[in-house]
Amino acid sequence: MKRILLLLICLGAFFVVSAQKIYLVSVGVADYPGTKFDLNLPVKDATTIRWIYQKNKKAETVLMTNAQATRVNVLKTMKSMFSKASANDIIVFFYSGHGDGMGFIDCEGETITYGDVRKAMSSSRCRNKMIFADACFSGKMRTPDRDNSPSSMQIMLFLSSRGNETSFERPDMSNGFFTTCLQRALRGGADQNRDRIITAKELFQFVSPRVTQLSDGAQHPVMWGKFDDDMPVMVW
Repeated sequence: MKRILLLLICLGAFFVVSAQKIYLVSVGVADYPGTKFDLNLPVKDATTIRWIYQKNKKAETVLMTNAQATRVNVLKTMKSMFSKASANDIIVFFYSGHGDGMGFIDCEGETITYGDVRKAMSSSRCRNKMIFADACFSGKMRTPDRDNSPSSMQIMLFLSSRGNETSFERPDMSNGFFTTCLQRALRGGADQNRDRIITAKELFQFVSPRVTQLSDGAQHPVMWGKFDDDMPVMVW
């Protein structure tokens, strides 16, 4: 009888987890004012990440690239999307493009700060909140000012490089180094125990060493924030 009860509890927990919905806002900016600072792969990065989430029947996604990705539009879209999530759902903001260490540069050259993103995410009751950033110097967001402290909200920041490092892309690749490894992880590569749930710990353990190897030790992804190691990042 006890074994049957335990089995029912485990099955109930499984169905609760598997019922989670995912809300993604994926942003890629390659076209900046003038031509000097234009990039090659951020639009492809954002498109790839959205494509992966679209394969998940429980995911709702929005893709914003170049001229669409103004500071106002991005934050408005985030608030609208993430406010739909319930407590056990997952919300994700992905960004690829230029960074200034404290945030992300939109198509008009304005910065979308971590505080801006945190505020947009605060409209959601969701407990599983995450930011993926493929941008130079993104690791500096680990030490924001006190008004933007990640300890005040359960948000996982998975950042492509340390605060003093650039994030690499190569013309012969379809995606930047970080996004290349991230998309492999989300597609199942990081699912170490094959339970169809990718956790924060599994994600880091898969992506970080591969980016470091791909960049010959020049780029080191960092994970930061207030979250549990077993927080679900993707549920297939």
